[in-house]
Amino acid sequence: MAPDLMTLWLDWVMTPLSGAAVHQVPDLLSWHGRLMVLSWGFALPVSILIARFFKVTQGQNWPQVLDNKFWWHSHRGLAITSAALSLFALGCALAWSQGTGSRPTACLHAWLGWLVLGLLALQFASAYLRGTKGGPTAPRLSKNGRLVDLHGDHYNMTPRRYWFERIHKSAGYTALLTAQLAMLTGLGLSDAPRWMPISLMVAWLAFMLVFIRWQRQGRCLDTYQAIWGPGMEHPGNSMSVSGWGVRRIRPPDQAMQDIERS
Repeated sequence: MAPDLMTLWLDWVMTPLSGAAVHQVPDLLSWHGRLMVLSWGFALPVSILIARFFKVTQGQNWPQVLDNKFWWHSHRGLAITSAALSLFALGCALAWSQGTGSRPTACLHAWLGWLVLGLLALQFASAYLRGTKGGPTAPRLSKNGRLVDLHGDHYNMTPRRYWFERIHKSAGYTALLTAQLAMLTGLGLSDAPRWMPISLMVAWLAFMLVFIRWQRQGRCLDTYQAIWGPGMEHPGNSMSVSGWGVRRIRPPDQAMQDIERS
């Protein structure tokens, strides 16, 4: 009896990309791939979605309730987890390493991998150098604990903070895109079963659809306003927004003034 379509489909997706009958990969390389996919196929995309779209969470009475740190703790925790997984994955690859060989795909995969790790290192370096917070919840204090002022790199949006945000966001998106290429070339090198690249592309499509939907819903609120509110007494609200597609809310009195001036 002829096999049904489902059986044919399952046989096809379980077959390696080359059409070979068997898929065999050394254990170290297998763990290298698993850890990198867990890191860059799951942890980092989720981290980016949370950081961009969950500055204010559902049910939060913003702007009466400010500085919701859910996004901060989640973003930082997932980034650290991703870095740890990446380092373990790198260790597996180096422990097995037999050189990249002469295949162009192998060389490309190696260079993409090092580029991703370099961008990851840049992310942590930029975060460490982002400057002080300032503002009502983190003012500058004298040695005896008295209030000096509210100055902070973030609260006053100094050039240091402005460029941190530019570099951090740009490097993050670049690293995520580069990692997808690195994973696809890695799957090709290992002659992975077809279901693996299909699953990766489906996950990436889901990420893009969610990103586009939440972006259109206006959920990408300016970090500055999420922390301190839209009041014009906060200096950063009179400066330009850092990043593309970021929503900033103008207080009703300020919006009315803008209408009157126009």
